[in-house]
Amino acid sequence: MFMTRFIGRTLLAAAKSETHAASAAAATATSGHNPLEEFFEADRSQDEDKPIVYGRSWKASELRLKSWDDLQKLWYVLLKEKNMLMTQRQMLHAQNFRFPNPERLPKVRKSMCRIKHVLTERAIEEPDPRRSAEMKRMINAL
Repeated sequence: MFMTRFIGRTLLAAAKSETHAASAAAATATSGHNPLEEFFEADRSQDEDKPIVYGRSWKASELRLKSWDDLQKLWYVLLKEKNMLMTQRQMLHAQNFRFPNPERLPKVRKSMCRIKHVLTERAIEEPDPRRSAEMKRMINAL
């Protein structure tokens, strides 16, 4: 666990220094946010003794209550989480470390599949065939 955080911090520090050098050279440093930070889990507090409990996957019944826009936003949040977890897993695998909490990735994938399922149900139930076809194209593009 310590090595995981150390490596993550080292990579983030390297990314920050590269970004800072590039932005200083271009003289356009307006924001301190580095987009590469989104591919790594945020640093937690010093309470390492307390185990962290992660949430469950979304149920289809819960997703059916959400609007089309909310489901699209949730899709992209889950996609970002999936990319972060896969980046972290690949980074740790390259360093011969164990990926902590491997059960998180299947939960994210399952939620994404359920979102697609709910959106497909809505597209099938759409009475207008043109709108239904457009909805199906959008779903397949996800």
